[in-house]
Amino acid sequence: MKLLFAPWRSDYSTSSDGTKKENATESECVFCSHCSTDNKEHNKKHYILEQTNSSIVILNLYPYNAGHLLIVPKKHTATLDALTQEERAELMELTSKYNKLLVNALGAQGINVGMNLGKAAGAGIPSHIHIHLLPRWIGDTNFIATLGNTKTISFDLNEIYQKLKAAL
Repeated sequence: MKLLFAPWRSDYSTSSDGTKKENATESECVFCSHCSTDNKEHNKKHYILEQTNSSIVILNLYPYNAGHLLIVPKKHTATLDALTQEERAELMELTSKYNKLLVNALGAQGINVGMNLGKAAGAGIPSHIHIHLLPRWIGDTNFIATLGNTKTISFDLNEIYQKLKAAL
């Protein structure tokens, strides 16, 4: 396997802030720390595209592809059933809205939408559920991924954030 140096992922991989624990508390949760403040500068600094009454939409700082978004309920919970029907409905409405935005603003040709519920299911932050929206393009995986076991992401989070904010 070939290695591609990706220093932007080291903070996530080596963090010991408790966020990745299955039972991380609200005070340890990276998502909850963003949910408590809603002002333009905070949102810009942390790539938060929108805050509603019960959710936030944020660019993934450790993306699998350009424009990888997370839709996060403000309620700190690891399970869907802990959310109210209104909170679950809002997550789905935001998923629909941002699916359309990724297609229109970034020209995505497809979108992967998913949730990893629990550590065993691959949740990187298992104590706080969230939905992934992953824009896709025909050919966005190429020979380097197939032959070299290497994924290349060549984009700037600031640029993507500005483009998506402008399209909102």
